[in-house]
Amino acid sequence: MKNIINIIIVIFLTSCVSPKVYKDLDDRYNSLKEENKTLQTENNALLKAKNEAQNELDRIKKEYETANTNSNKLRGDLAATQNKYNNLKASYEALDANSSSSIAANTKKNRELLAKLETKEQALADENARLEQLKKELESRSERVTELESVIAAKDQAMTNLKDAVSRALTDFEGKGLTIEQRDGKVYVSMENKLLFESGSWAVGSQGRKAVKKLGNVLGNNPEIAVLIEGHTDNVPYSGNGLIKNNWDLSTKRATAIVEILQNNRNIKANNLTAAGRGEHAPITDNNSSEGKAKNRRIEVILTPKLDAISKILNEM
Repeated sequence: MKNIINIIIVIFLTSCVSPKVYKDLDDRYNSLKEENKTLQTENNALLKAKNEAQNELDRIKKEYETANTNSNKLRGDLAATQNKYNNLKASYEALDANSSSSIAANTKKNRELLAKLETKEQALADENARLEQLKKELESRSERVTELESVIAAKDQAMTNLKDAVSRALTDFEGKGLTIEQRDGKVYVSMENKLLFESGSWAVGSQGRKAVKKLGNVLGNNPEIAVLIEGHTDNVPYSGNGLIKNNWDLSTKRATAIVEILQNNRNIKANNLTAAGRGEHAPITDNNSSEGKAKNRRIEVILTPKLDAISKILNEM
């Protein structure tokens, strides 16, 4: 990143655009684009994994409830069989003095009843063992889901705290083309060009520099946050001097100008900073009015948390 900044400084001093620099920036943007897609995929995978874990938990709960119902039924069957056995035993004792044939018949019934009783007792024991295993599996899954929910909630809260900190730091610039929002687990800081640049220029003005520095102070206190700076333009073709080829080139230079200011804060890790130009290809509204064009001419700073803890839990499930 320092090399890119040095190259950009040389470009500024020599007033010419090096094709290699432009290609490097374009390659960096493509890498960023892939990284952003990967982060979105990971975020979707996390949500999918959480839903799958919750579905698995619901399935085990339902299976546990079914097993518990079966267990209760077996207990009822066992009690009924025990009662029948007791009645037959009483009959056997009453007929003990009677004919040997009656005694033999009752003895056979008792043996059959005892065999059924032993079978039901074994079935109950097997069902209780299965019930206990399902209970343990249910508890284990519940712990994992709870842990995953806790980590995700902590990440969301951390990003909410970061958004609040950014909002407090930039409160003086409200109503001056600056918006802050939180979505998809990320924080988006959008600054319209009227706060940062003169028309056709990539030199940051005094007010814009002050806003970026205040944002950098917050980022310095959150060194593990990945910071993506995107430059955007409207759809009006660039018609300035020969130092800039087109809107894409202009948006890239503006993004790197913001990176240069942020790098002056030593608490911000350089490997967490990425600059990218998107030209007019990612508008937030149409370009049919001057107001729409003004909103599309902007710098977006996208703050993304690390997802290592969540990935670790998912690998253990």
